[in-house]
Amino acid sequence: MWQSPNDVVLISDPRVTGIPVRECGEPLADVRGRLRVDGRLADDEGAYAHLRSGLLDRLEQAQRVLPDGFQLLVVEGYRPIATQRRIFDGYRAELQRTFPEISPEEAYIAASRYVSPVEVAPHTAGAAVDLTLCDPDGVEYDMGTQVNDNPEQSDGACYTDAPNISAEARNHRKILAAALEPTGLVNYPTEWWHWSYGDRYWAMTTGASHALYGPV
Repeated sequence: MWQSPNDVVLISDPRVTGIPVRECGEPLADVRGRLRVDGRLADDEGAYAHLRSGLLDRLEQAQRVLPDGFQLLVVEGYRPIATQRRIFDGYRAELQRTFPEISPEEAYIAASRYVSPVEVAPHTAGAAVDLTLCDPDGVEYDMGTQVNDNPEQSDGACYTDAPNISAEARNHRKILAAALEPTGLVNYPTEWWHWSYGDRYWAMTTGASHALYGPV
């Protein structure tokens, strides 16, 4: 099983889960019509294309500073709790089948490298966005892996600072980060495509005393 580097704080870590949430009440906003949205994970209700309005405002700021020829491509935003639980439980069960020697507790922690436990998941708060870069025609740039490739599938190349990707892909990840970080977003370092604002992981990373967004 691909292990997390020791300096990566996983979202299941008590340093993250112990952070309080002071819900600010900001509404969800529809990304469609404001940024380019990909439909690969579209649900019938359109939840995937919604984000907290403050996060969407920040993404629009990031879009404006990208180099010519680059656009943000939003893949998934808000995720209902039932969907989050299904994804997490499914991946944890897959890990236990593949690596029967690990304990349930180890499987829980390992699963959190790729998908958040429900109780702390930023997608259920509308506080996280999975996204990539594309050209004006919607053709995605090489980022080293596909969005949502897990650590086993990618041999760890999904990690933002993975050494086993091309120089071109590494440069594209840097372009993405250079646009998003100045707006206040933080990256989950096991997934180059996952960025968030206002959730517990953001609070832990930035030193904020509390998260702004809880489950919607």
